[in-house]
Parts: sequence; C-alpha cells; structure tokens
Amino acid sequence: MDRTSPTLAWRKSSKSAQQDNCMEAADPPGGGRAVRDRKDPNGPVLRFASSDWQSFIGGIKGGAFDTLGY
Repeated sequence: MDRTSPTLAWRKSSKSAQQDNCMEAADPPGGGRAVRDRKDPNGPVLRFASSDWQSFIGGIKGGAFDTLGY
C-alpha cells in the first residue's frame, strides 16, 4: 500500500483533541482499515480486513484490553 497515496483520507479521533500522540485511520480502496502513527506519517501502515477491525473495536468496547496495564 502506498502510504502517501492521495486516495487515502487520513483522520484522527475527535477524542484526541490537539494531541499528536495518537493514530490516524483511513478507509483504503477495497475495504478494511489502514492505521498509522500520526507522528510518523511516512512510517509503517497497518492494514486490517473489515472483519478483523470490527473484532478489534468490539474488544475495545467490551473491555478486553482494560487489564493490559497501560
């Protein structure tokens, strides 16, 4: 995936306010979700299938990651 592709509209969560220590997400052509570190826009991009991304979001909402100690 071309990280600098003009077809990717990167956005960050509205909950992160003015902070730069967050991730950005984009909806790549063909579906799924792409994520990257906002501080390193030319760095690696992770791409997830739609079903995997939905499982991840479901885990967040269900508290699956609440005990990771961060």
